[in-house]
Amino acid sequence: MSFPVKIYLILTLIFGSGFSFAQELLEPTDFLSIEFHKVRRQELRSSLPSNSVAVFFANPVRNRANDVDYIYHQDPNFYYLTGYREPHAVLLIFKDKQAKEDGTYYNEIIFVQPRDAFAEMWTGRRLGDAGVKAKLKIQEVFNNTDFADFNLAFSKFDKILFDDFKGDVRNDEGEPADLYNLIEQFKEKVNYPIKGVEDLQLEPQKQNLDIESLSGLLANMRGIKTKEELKLLRKAIDISTIGQVEVMKAMKPGMSETEIQGIHEFVFKKYGSEYEGYPSIVGAGNNGCILHYIDNYKPKIDNKEMVLMDLGAEYRGYTADVTRTIPVNGKFNKEQKAIYDLVFKAQDQAMKESKAGVAWRAPTITARRIINEGLFDLGIIDSVNQKHMYFPHGISHHIGLDVHDLGNYEKFEPGMVITVEPGIYIPEGSKCAKKWWGIAVRIEDCVLITEKGEPELLSDLAPRTSKEIELMMAKPSALDGFQLPNLDD
Repeated sequence: MSFPVKIYLILTLIFGSGFSFAQELLEPTDFLSIEFHKVRRQELRSSLPSNSVAVFFANPVRNRANDVDYIYHQDPNFYYLTGYREPHAVLLIFKDKQAKEDGTYYNEIIFVQPRDAFAEMWTGRRLGDAGVKAKLKIQEVFNNTDFADFNLAFSKFDKILFDDFKGDVRNDEGEPADLYNLIEQFKEKVNYPIKGVEDLQLEPQKQNLDIESLSGLLANMRGIKTKEELKLLRKAIDISTIGQVEVMKAMKPGMSETEIQGIHEFVFKKYGSEYEGYPSIVGAGNNGCILHYIDNYKPKIDNKEMVLMDLGAEYRGYTADVTRTIPVNGKFNKEQKAIYDLVFKAQDQAMKESKAGVAWRAPTITARRIINEGLFDLGIIDSVNQKHMYFPHGISHHIGLDVHDLGNYEKFEPGMVITVEPGIYIPEGSKCAKKWWGIAVRIEDCVLITEKGEPELLSDLAPRTSKEIELMMAKPSALDGFQLPNLDD
């Protein structure tokens, strides 16, 4: 039911534009600490070149259809540095202190969306400038409506670091300080070339605009997780693995891919996960051969098929990435077991090699060798050197604020959290015996690179071996006997 505009106007007159029509809702208390974000800003500041400023924009609001938007998700770098989770904001971090007219100094400034009682009634509470200053402890805070007239001579900096714009931000008519306008105002302030990035190499006066360095500086920071980050990552991973376990127990022939997805995501929500870290992948049979299959449409999974389930909960900004492949009827047949055990063998060995100081590609090379030898022994390929598409991807990436997180991809370092995820995919029509067609297996686990040498398996709550999976699938489920009315009659 809509809140009457007349009542809103009366309340605004009484309480002012910052009127809050209800008590503040209790929020979770285990978000990253304000000190964490403050230290990250200082760490970035220390790595900036002399006489420079780094500029960050909040993520755009994404439209779903008509007047409905997708649930807002903050830009990971912006969140990492501020803890601010609202749109239409811009952050500036300065290498050196900047003087104010009153003789005081600042080295960071953020412009945020202002309080607005009418907007907050519809789309949620805002912190506003005072709230950000009090809650997030950022030094200088203004409303985004102040950015256009903010007097800062960008031309004095040797470097202005920012990520280049992709042209995918909508202009919200009637909002003079939405993200679109903030970007346009920034472009005017820094004399951004009309043609965009290609002109940065052509015009000498634009050489203080640096669109390349910032991602590297953030990758060096974000790739190594702090204890505070690891706590949240462990929680996200545990939630995701428990989702896998509950699906193993609940799995029955005839279930749909969407139903399986729903069980996973119910577990996520039960534990307080705000989002999925990425679109959930539930591929039964031949659908599992599509690496990023997200349709999840199949209405009835056959008794003889396997289902590949690649899902990750996002918890307080940090996302897991866990994959298990299981037989729908609870028992691997001979061919399914052969492929599954081969993938597990490759993963187990690659995981053991994922140690500090080891080249990033080394475990992938090992996994590829083991899988090629196994495919040859099974008669699926003609030689261990045959080129094929049965294993078309690498096996590791960073996880964190992004599922494919920023980080160094040269050598493993202590504090990195990575995936280890070999796979074999044999789509229908492949040039091998038909008995292998439609078999797709990926096993993906989350691993912490440690200083001690041996990597730590973080996703150990979900069974990994074929035997362990069969034993788990034989256990009763809390969903046994759960029935809903038939709506098709």
